[in-house]
Order: sequence, then C-alpha cells, then structure tokens
Amino acid sequence: MTRLPSAFLDRPIAHRALHDVAQGRPENSRAAIQAAIAAGYGVEIDVQLTADGAAFVFHDYALDRLTPETGPVRQRKADALRSIPLSGGDETIPDLPEVLALVAGRVPILLEIKDQDGAMGPDIGPLEEAVAQATAQYDGPLAIMSFNPHSVARIGTLCPHLPRGLVTCGYDPADWPLSADICARLRQIPDYDSVGASFISHHADDLVRPRVAELKRNGADVLCWTIRSPEAAQTALKIAQNITFEGFLP
Repeated sequence: MTRLPSAFLDRPIAHRALHDVAQGRPENSRAAIQAAIAAGYGVEIDVQLTADGAAFVFHDYALDRLTPETGPVRQRKADALRSIPLSGGDETIPDLPEVLALVAGRVPILLEIKDQDGAMGPDIGPLEEAVAQATAQYDGPLAIMSFNPHSVARIGTLCPHLPRGLVTCGYDPADWPLSADICARLRQIPDYDSVGASFISHHADDLVRPRVAELKRNGADVLCWTIRSPEAAQTALKIAQNITFEGFLP
C-alpha cells in the first residue's frame, strides 16, 4: 500500500480536467488540462483502451457523445483515434503518453482506469498494462484508481510504487448495468484492503455511508466526486479530504 502524496489533498481536483465547452475546452482535452495547470488545480483524467492496446484519455466507452463519430472506442486503433476531433474544441483525442508529457509533474494526476470487463470482473489486463507502460518513467504526483477492484489489484502488481484507490458509490442497481448482487457487494467496499488501496474516491451524495467513516477512521484518504457548487463542496468537505469538481471554480 502506497500513500497518496499531500499534493492530492491540498488543492481541488478538476474532474476530467478544467473543461468548459463554451471556452473551447472539452472534457479530458489538452486545453482543459492546460487550464487546470494554469489555475493550480489537480487533474482527474479517464483512460480507455484502443483496438491495438493503447491507453487514450477519454471518458466514455462510445465516441457518440464527445465526438462527431459513433461506436465503441475499443473498436478503433490508436492512429484512427488520434484523428478524431473532440466536439466543442479544436483538437483531437489525446493518448496517455501525450497527456503525461503535457502535465510533466506540474500538478497531481488522478487517473481513472475505466472498467473493461463490463461487470467489474476479472476480464481485464491490456489497459492496465498500457497504463503501466505509459507511466513507467513519469516523474510527478500520480495516483491510479478504478471502480473495478480487479483493475486496482492488477495495477498494484504492475506499479506497486504508485498510490492506488477505488472509485466507490452507493451502487443503486437502477443506475448501473450490473446485477443487484454485484451492486450489493461493491456497495460495501469489501476489496479495499485486498487490493492494497490507500484511498477511495466516493460519490458525494453517499459520503454519510458508515463504511466510508470506517475506512477513514482506519487511515484511508477520502476523496469525492463530483462537486458542482461551493455549497456542495462545503458539505462534502465535512467528511472528504478533497473534492473532484466541475462547473465552478472552488
């Protein structure tokens, strides 16, 4: 278990970077990342897998919402993705090595590995390996997290020097393409110790869950997502040590 550096707790973290389409900064874009760096915020980014095993900085599983293209990210090769424009800006989808070079240690990076199993199960590996390869020489505050405990465990094997954590929430089955049994299990955050986590990033509306208090009492750092107002930040910080935010400047 590797602790989070203090940089992850001493400044707010911009969710999918400091995005604002009205200002030409799509989420997870170079422009949004540069804006977060200029403002001194940490950045939270997401990574998805390409058809040829590369890690790209993109939140959704499909291209439809964020680009003029359609279909799964995972069915496109890296060279094709590099040419796809992001809607609301003037740039294309970046890969993880490019983003790491852009940040270059200037602010902390909270990197979320998106579940590739489809049911938070063990059918993972290629994306974690791509992340490990991309981050191997990175010199700066970097932590990795995922909703999928298997992903977090694999990162612990590949990158034991990096802090790792679980993205967690109340797992309402109405909001998840998961069985009620899987939701009930994950809701209790049972894998925290076994995956070697040192933090959680928990849904802000569920911070009062007793399990969150238990983990914090036992030494876990508690981050939260996603805060969209100063009032919500004030409430969340009564429990969480830091916020991931969007839509306002804390």
